[in-house]
Amino acid sequence: MIRPTVARVDLGAIRSNYAAISDFLAASTTAAPRVIAVVKANAYGHGAPEVGLALEDAGAAMLACADIEEGIVLREAGVRAPILIFGALSVSDLDGVFTHHLTPTISTPSAARALQQAAARRQVTLRCHLKIDTGMNRLGFRHDNLDRTLPEVAASPNLAINAVYTHFATADAPDHPAFAEQRLRFDAACVRLPSLGIPIHSRHAANSAALLRDERVWYDFVRPGLLLYGIVPPPIASTLPLRPALSLHSRIVAVKGLRPGEGIGYGLHGADDRVRTVAVVPAGYADGLDLRLSGQGCMLVRGRRAPVVGSVCMDMSMIDVTGMDVAPGDEVVIVGTQDPEAVGVREIAASIGTIPYELLCRVGARIQRVYE
Repeated sequence: MIRPTVARVDLGAIRSNYAAISDFLAASTTAAPRVIAVVKANAYGHGAPEVGLALEDAGAAMLACADIEEGIVLREAGVRAPILIFGALSVSDLDGVFTHHLTPTISTPSAARALQQAAARRQVTLRCHLKIDTGMNRLGFRHDNLDRTLPEVAASPNLAINAVYTHFATADAPDHPAFAEQRLRFDAACVRLPSLGIPIHSRHAANSAALLRDERVWYDFVRPGLLLYGIVPPPIASTLPLRPALSLHSRIVAVKGLRPGEGIGYGLHGADDRVRTVAVVPAGYADGLDLRLSGQGCMLVRGRRAPVVGSVCMDMSMIDVTGMDVAPGDEVVIVGTQDPEAVGVREIAASIGTIPYELLCRVGARIQRVYE
C-alpha cells in the first residue's frame, strides 16, 4: 500500500445490517417481505463485488444495480443470485442481459420493444420487472395511462413479467403528502394490471426510508440501500442496530506553522490573527472530499476534532492542529471513529448541505478499499 488514504470496509457490518433489517421485517409482520439488496454505484462506494458476495451470503433474495455493466461486474465476481437492473435499457447493448442472466426493468415502451426483439432473436423467454411511474416522473409507465401503454407489453410473447414495482419520490420527507398518494396509485395500478394481461406475481416499492416509515409499502420485496451500509436516511430516526460499514483513514504528511494573518492553500483562505499549526492530509476532492468541508468539516487526530481549513485541494486537505502534539505519520480519520470521537457520514452531509448517498458514492476510485 503506497497511498496512505484508504477506505476500510467492514463486510461483517454489512452482514450484520442485513440481519438487523431482516429481523425488523420478520418481527413486524407474519409474512415478511424478501430483500432486494441495492448495490448500485459500486455498492454506494463500498465495492460492489465484495459487498455483493457478502449480501448474497447473508441471504439476499436478489441484488439490484443501475445498469447492465454493473450487473456484469457482479456476475464476473461470482454472484449467482438474481440481479435486477433498474436503469433504462432501450438504447443499451442488450447482450449482457442474456449472457450474464440479468433481470431487466421494463420502464418504457421502447425498452419493451428492444427486449422483446432481442429475446425473440435468441428464442428465449426473458424474465423482467415492470416499473410503474406513480408520481416521481422519472422512469416507468404512467399510472394514469396504462390502458394505452401496456397492451403492447402484455402481448410480447418473449417477455415474462415476474414483478411490478414503483419508486417513491418523497419517502425521506415524512410530512410530504405525495408518499401516501403514490402508495394509493400503485395499489390501484396493481389492481388494474391483470385486466390488461399482466398478472401480478410480486410487488416492491420500499427503499430504505419507506421501509422504515410504512409497513403497508413492504409488499413482497423491500429494496434497502443506505441501511445496508449502516446509515439511516436523514431526517428519519431509527432504533435499528446498524453499524457503519465504511471508514476513511489517512495519515499526516506534513506539519506547518502559520503566522498571524496568513491564509492557507489556493486563494489563501482562512486567514486568522493567531499563530496556528496546520497539518497536511493527502486526501482531496479527487478522492471524493467536498470543497465545502473547508470551515465546516473536521477530521480526527489523536482522538480530537481538527477543523478543515483553507481550500480542499485536488490531492490534499489541511486541518488546524493548533495546540495538538501531532507529527507526520499520525493517523487521521476522515470518516469513522477514533476514540473518544466519531465523525459520521450523516454529520458531514448535514454540515455541508448534501446527503449521505452523495458522499459515499464519491469516494474516489484511487482510494484502496481494505476489506475486514
